[in-house]
Amino acid sequence: MKTTESGGERGYDAGKQVKGRKRHIVVDTLGLLLAVVVHAANLQDRDGAKKVLENLKGKFPRLQRIWADGGYTGTRVDWVMQLGGWVLDIVNRPKDQKGFMVLPRRWVVERTFAWLGRYRRLSKDDERLPETSETLIEIAMIHLMLKRLAA
Repeated sequence: MKTTESGGERGYDAGKQVKGRKRHIVVDTLGLLLAVVVHAANLQDRDGAKKVLENLKGKFPRLQRIWADGGYTGTRVDWVMQLGGWVLDIVNRPKDQKGFMVLPRRWVVERTFAWLGRYRRLSKDDERLPETSETLIEIAMIHLMLKRLAA
């Protein structure tokens, strides 16, 4: 996520060639937010995964399996099992794939990011503190869930 010049924590993601922050979220099978972590973009995805999974510990006793994309390959499966008793499945794209293809389970998280992107305040990170960005993501998700309950 690109940031503005408002200051605060930011870094450079060499893979996407973007200065800013990264957002790591964990969602349920419906795409509803369970945990979020925002940090400088220069931190590796596997380190961000550890932070967001540590936020899950003890909060969701029925959680058994976590699907993640290939960027989280370095996250140790045994560490995840020891932390919360969860099974970590990495969803990799097929080796012979050319072009775009919807990957199983990964589209759920991408859809949630699209929902969050509809909120003007989340389209670009203007916040000084990453914690403020996390709170705004949680507020946007609360708004989304309330709209669905009212419908």
